[in-house]
Amino acid sequence: MEIQVFHIFRNNALGRETLLQSIYFSVQTNANLSVYVPEHTKFLMYFENDVVQVDLDSSYLTQPETAVERAMALAEADGLVPRRVVPQAFTASTLPDIPVNFDFMTCPRTVSDLSSKIGLGYIGPRVRRIVKCARFPVLIATPVFKPWTRLAVFFGGSVNGVKALKLGFRMARMTGMPLHVFTQADEKDKAYFQDIIDQEGIADTFEKQVDTWDVFTSGKFEDNLYAVPHDALCIVGAYGHGVIKDILFGSMVERIQATLPNPLMMVGPNYAASVGG
Repeated sequence: MEIQVFHIFRNNALGRETLLQSIYFSVQTNANLSVYVPEHTKFLMYFENDVVQVDLDSSYLTQPETAVERAMALAEADGLVPRRVVPQAFTASTLPDIPVNFDFMTCPRTVSDLSSKIGLGYIGPRVRRIVKCARFPVLIATPVFKPWTRLAVFFGGSVNGVKALKLGFRMARMTGMPLHVFTQADEKDKAYFQDIIDQEGIADTFEKQVDTWDVFTSGKFEDNLYAVPHDALCIVGAYGHGVIKDILFGSMVERIQATLPNPLMMVGPNYAASVGG
């Protein structure tokens, strides 16, 4: 089955950098790229158990007369033949419905706020809602495109951590890139996490596909993140707790996204992971 990557194009310099990351991801994974060039500042995504209204900031409508041509030219320069997503249904005349049957989606850290807010420590509310509701992982792009040549999975033993690990296996197979796993053990030992891997029935795959597994038994988590390679795509399981679960991804993930400048692949609670991908 062909892999589909969804991208919303913003026709300015920042949007170019984000699209270059979707293009690079598509090339590395041999995926098809689907590009939506918005004509309205709002659209709806109908997920299985929720509806997300995405409010774009006005920069997404910059220079509409050149937007499609620029987006297609960037993709074609890397040998891709992108598919343009044109809404077929509208909930209201200026509120198109965007399909959600994709395998991956790329987002900047915010789509509804001014680009001046894009930086470490901030991921906008609309992007968080998409991560929470989507059945596909969401690639949180960096402000400037930089190729990644390896994969880094953060595994803390949670359900979504296991999903992130399985996605790491899948990405390693698709890209042929080395896979590194990082675990902040705190009061636990490595055997605790190994037991979870064994119970999930993925021990053999882990042994075959993981190049290195760093288990930090001391030190602050933020300080230990220095060990993450600068050229790695980081894969994390995003989740929340208690009454603020719609706001926070989880304490570990919040610290990762506030500390690391790397691109982040967010795995939400509705992502259906399997060892086979």
